[in-house]
Amino acid sequence: MQRCYTLKSLTEGYYQILKVVLTVLMGVIIVPVSLQILSRYTSIIPRYIWTEEVARFCFVWIIMIGAMIAVRDDGHFDVDLFPAPRTQRWQGIRNLIVHAGIGLLAIFFLLYGIRFAQFGWIQNSEMSGINMATIYFAFPLAGFTWLLFMVEKIITDIALIKMKQQEQG
Repeated sequence: MQRCYTLKSLTEGYYQILKVVLTVLMGVIIVPVSLQILSRYTSIIPRYIWTEEVARFCFVWIIMIGAMIAVRDDGHFDVDLFPAPRTQRWQGIRNLIVHAGIGLLAIFFLLYGIRFAQFGWIQNSEMSGINMATIYFAFPLAGFTWLLFMVEKIITDIALIKMKQQEQG
């Protein structure tokens, strides 16, 4: 039980950090987008090509961190393939199936994302010179984060299933 509490506090702290990073990135993306708008409609500043690229890279990170947060919040879309559970035990089983599916997708993102980031390590952006691994690393990090959050949720699901079994037995 102590390990479960430690995992829960670890994931809660990580979750809070992700929310702060997402907020900072939302503020950061305003700068290149504002420069793009100013350069397009005024002659105050020259047209910067790098701003479009930096905004795109920032947007990728915003999407991936938002997806990480959505997995923790259960804010991702959910398709009801199973009938509505009538007991807490069946709710736990249903959640376990859904969370295991998300966990499999997380493993896929983690494993193939590492290969994707390694590929980006040998590439640099033409406009800004940013190493592409800094952008591609968002994918294996998302996979790791989803997996971490799914372990926490699966432990909760198993506890819900066992709790109901003990009450009935």
